[in-house]
Amino acid sequence: MKTPNFTKSEGVARRGFLKGSAAVLGGLAAPALVSRSALASSGELNVMMWSDYLPESFVTAFESSTGIKLNFTGIGSNDEIINKLKATGGEGFDIVSPTVNRNLLWAELGLLQPFDMSKIAIDKVNPAMALGEKHWNFEGKGTFWVPHIWGTEGVAWRTDQFTPAGEFPSYYDIWDDANAGKTMGRGHSMMLGLGLGMERLGLMEPGSMWAAYTTPEKMTEVWDVVLAHAIEKKGNIKLIWNDSDTQKNGLLNEGVIVGQTWDGPPIALKNEGEPVMYRAPIEGAMAWVDGMAMPTGATNIDQAYAFIDACYNPEWAGEAIKTHGYNSPVLGADAFGGEVYAKNFADAYPGEALANLNAWPAEAPWYSEMRTEYANTFLSA
Repeated sequence: MKTPNFTKSEGVARRGFLKGSAAVLGGLAAPALVSRSALASSGELNVMMWSDYLPESFVTAFESSTGIKLNFTGIGSNDEIINKLKATGGEGFDIVSPTVNRNLLWAELGLLQPFDMSKIAIDKVNPAMALGEKHWNFEGKGTFWVPHIWGTEGVAWRTDQFTPAGEFPSYYDIWDDANAGKTMGRGHSMMLGLGLGMERLGLMEPGSMWAAYTTPEKMTEVWDVVLAHAIEKKGNIKLIWNDSDTQKNGLLNEGVIVGQTWDGPPIALKNEGEPVMYRAPIEGAMAWVDGMAMPTGATNIDQAYAFIDACYNPEWAGEAIKTHGYNSPVLGADAFGGEVYAKNFADAYPGEALANLNAWPAEAPWYSEMRTEYANTFLSA
């Protein structure tokens, strides 16, 4: 099994990959590093995390082994995390889950506190994803982020109603007139996917979408072209999604035959026996790492470290990936994912797909703001 190397801090270079280590499948045992104070105090833990990241098997094992009640608030975007913490001044949650490339924005917010890394077994994760010390060390105050789950955004389809033109689908399939009224995507990222598809078709200069991250002027030049094409083709889009459940419902009940999606939701459907496939597109899937961070107003500190310990248990992480369909940075977790996980991974990233992944570049605040404006203009057109 391979996992992406996200060690570069800037730019658009594609990342290399490292092989994960193996382990042997067994029963769920309590993580070795759960702190005694957390176990003794029991108490609660308030977690705000992507909506499908904590399957029931993980929650049950964590609560029964530690005595800590896990209060979970599910979200569907990085903006939701930021907006909720802004509204509370950093209070109300003990663990939140920002994506690694949002570091430039979080550095300015002052809503997070650094971890005590002596309490975190960071050596249990793939070093290629342990990016907190380098990219989330704000003003030299320490590490504000540790990795939790990684995955990609690519293309999913109904195998009984759609067939890609070749081994790989394309982002442009979502906008193609041939699939009009039967596709879906998320506002801002499907516009990025559209641009990559346009580059491949010769409708834009190669590298334009990644060059747009460099300056506001370049972004305006590139995204004006994408926006015009997106508005022209908007009638072809059946559904706009913002969370995992909407993606699943689109493929199952809303007549969607092909969509730009995260990897987890369609793979979860596939595991349930539905006629659904997920694959990195010919333009390259967009890769991300979501992590764990501690807000300034966190009150259940020992419990938060116990939760991170549990997330870094290879067995528990492996059991979780069976359900949510994403990938774990924890070394050896893939072996506990079982044969179905291994097959899904091979289906999603055949051939050179892993070598062609596009790691989402770090986003300056101006880029995030401009992208939101472009997406809103498209959605309201």
